Amino acid sequence: MPIILPIETGTDIGRRRVLAAFAAGAASSLVPWPASALMPAGAGTDADPRNDWRWLRGNWNVQHRRLKERLAGSDDWEDFAGRSAAWLTLDGLGTIDDNEMELPGGNYRGLGIRAFDPATRQWAIWWLDARDPTRIEPPVRGGFDGDGGSFVGRDTLRGKPILMRFRWHDIHGARPWWEQAFSGDDGASWEVNWRNWFTRTAAEPTPLPRLAGAPDDWNFLAGRWQVRHRRRPRLSNAEHWDEFDGTFHNWPVLGGFGNVGDNLMRMPGGDLRGMGIRAWDPARGEWSSWWLDGRMPDRIGAPLRGGFRGGEGVFTGEEIVDGRTIRSRVIWSRITPRSARWEQATSTDGGTSWSTDWISDFTRMA
Repeated sequence: MPIILPIETGTDIGRRRVLAAFAAGAASSLVPWPASALMPAGAGTDADPRNDWRWLRGNWNVQHRRLKERLAGSDDWEDFAGRSAAWLTLDGLGTIDDNEMELPGGNYRGLGIRAFDPATRQWAIWWLDARDPTRIEPPVRGGFDGDGGSFVGRDTLRGKPILMRFRWHDIHGARPWWEQAFSGDDGASWEVNWRNWFTRTAAEPTPLPRLAGAPDDWNFLAGRWQVRHRRRPRLSNAEHWDEFDGTFHNWPVLGGFGNVGDNLMRMPGGDLRGMGIRAWDPARGEWSSWWLDGRMPDRIGAPLRGGFRGGEGVFTGEEIVDGRTIRSRVIWSRITPRSARWEQATSTDGGTSWSTDWISDFTRMA
């Protein structure tokens, strides 16, 4: 649900970049994007980015080939199988793909997250590693040209800066394939370290198998929902609440150790779309819950953290609103097989007192 929680973190492999501050709920940012803003430079009217990832939607068997040691002069490769399930989100301007890989060391799960930014006309691609579920890795950015796509970003490896590059090939063919390469010399040379080949098994995506021991906290949320929202401005004592409808679709990912929700909110100022992304950390015994706001698709807010107890879920974190550091709290309650409630509250005194500013009532559709 719509919380933006900026935070600054490190830049090692698996870490996010600095996230800029953003105050959620600005009505002025709800103006629908013009069609021209969704077209790559020089593209015709048929180049709607909503079509960029339609070929990936569905379920796939995946054959992997990975270099064991990266940027180490190695030529020792390993081969293993995997599976993937991909859904479109954000009305086609986002995607998620859930991945299972049979690594030589054991089963591995990871989640790809994508969003299109009309300001730069580029896609950002993030990765959430289930082995380190408290953070989302830095993005690569880029786009498609014909039957291929190229995406580049910065990270570090063994404490040194590198460039990362993803390339997709033959995306409209019978066996699309992907490769990853690293550069330790700022792009002067590249070492390919991972390739995989996709074979479709279903056009309609279905969740991958659940892992033994996965928590059941979010089982109630899987599926499609109608949502009734009530909202008032944050950090205010306004008595008037805006009321509006929305829809929500949630999928389990990471073998049940995560889930993703696709949101549509028909707010008075215009439609708002966003993705909620959640992952369970067994070491801390808590969930991380991120929000990707469709109005700011180049970034993912820092997470709320918490869990369920006594039939309710409570998640808290810090964010900056109007230049002030505040506490945010989300509570999931009134959970039944057919309904649930989500509430957002704000505290300006470190959590001593709370002011509720958003209430969403969920009614199951499917």
